Amino acid sequence: MDFDGSERRSQPTPGQVTSAKIVIAGGFGVGKTTLVGSVSEITPLTTEAIMTSAGLGVDDVDDIPGKTTTTVAMDFGRISIDRDLILYLFGTPGQTRFWFMWDELVRGAIGAVVMVDTRRLADSFAAIDFFENRRLPYLVAINCFHRKQYHDVQDVRDALAITTDVPVVSCDARGRESTKQVLISLVEYVLTMRRQHATAPA
Repeated sequence: MDFDGSERRSQPTPGQVTSAKIVIAGGFGVGKTTLVGSVSEITPLTTEAIMTSAGLGVDDVDDIPGKTTTTVAMDFGRISIDRDLILYLFGTPGQTRFWFMWDELVRGAIGAVVMVDTRRLADSFAAIDFFENRRLPYLVAINCFHRKQYHDVQDVRDALAITTDVPVVSCDARGRESTKQVLISLVEYVLTMRRQHATAPA
């Protein structure tokens, strides 16, 4: 079965390239745009706009005082994991007033990365609920701001009340190798889930 869910009519030929769509989600200001930009092998498409007075009382920037821009549609990037697999990355807008676009952005995705800032864990609940309700595989990526991880993985898992099979990993959204490993972990998780589903008794 291909990543888009369709049955292959024949075995993959050597050198055949597979592409897959991954969604990068999470709360406002958690580092989604930074992750896409750090790992993309092409100049990323971003829809960053200067935050204006219209966001006062709507966007909570108390914990991110240096933030002056926000994603208003999506971020887009691409990375080749190896010669046979290309990932297309779609970053979601974080503010609740833009969530109406999420259903369209996740269409055709094989899985999602939910980025979290442990200083604002509550901002992650909506994204987790969104993917669980749609049965889309996801992993949680703890963005280590200032290269510090304030809580360990198990504490984050417990706080988010996610099951033990959902991967929780740490990363630095600014580091290409770090974020690339997050994407590889997600692909491996998706493949594991699909193998289990394929071998499960009817």
